[in-house]
Amino acid sequence: MDQTQQLAQLHAYTYEKLSHDHTGHDMAHIERVVKMARNLNEKLGGNSFVVQAAALLHDVVDEKLFTNIDQAKASVIAQMQALEVSQSDQDHIMEIISKMSFSHSLAGKQEPSLEGQIVQDADWLDAIGIARAIYYGARHEEKLYDPAMPPREKLDKTAYRDLSNETIINHFYEKLFKIKDMLNTAEAKAIAQERHELMVAYVTAFKTDW
Repeated sequence: MDQTQQLAQLHAYTYEKLSHDHTGHDMAHIERVVKMARNLNEKLGGNSFVVQAAALLHDVVDEKLFTNIDQAKASVIAQMQALEVSQSDQDHIMEIISKMSFSHSLAGKQEPSLEGQIVQDADWLDAIGIARAIYYGARHEEKLYDPAMPPREKLDKTAYRDLSNETIINHFYEKLFKIKDMLNTAEAKAIAQERHELMVAYVTAFKTDW
């Protein structure tokens, strides 16, 4: 099985896992991340197969979506083994998707491979979005806004995952406004600038209207 066929099968695998998602981690998100990762990789010259496979698989081991992460990882590995993905590529892909989430960065700066930087940047660029932030927060029944509840600072992973103390508008301050400066590559940072400015303008207008 060649790599094009392997990627097609990994797409089908991810579709099976995420096609019914209603938190913004659906296949539309996956396909945007894959497209962005390809575009970044064309400029940066990483391993194209690893980049595309990791972009396809990055949310099938997300602890926000799956309760048994060890089981989820074992399932991904079994799928790659069945497709005869090389062991070195399997190891690289698992390293990328296991450590690329924003919550992992709260414990300190990560040092991903070039391919890991590309996939992380592609995923984080897709997070810089107004509609997706509101969609996710509403799905988890977060309060829209509370002027008496200031954004939290110096979050650790546990506090970050505690949505009971967050509002949708605060999420912009606690995560989304920070992404622009946390991206790995200059190429991604250039793309992020316009998206960042749009979010700031939106939140400013929202609070004025409120």
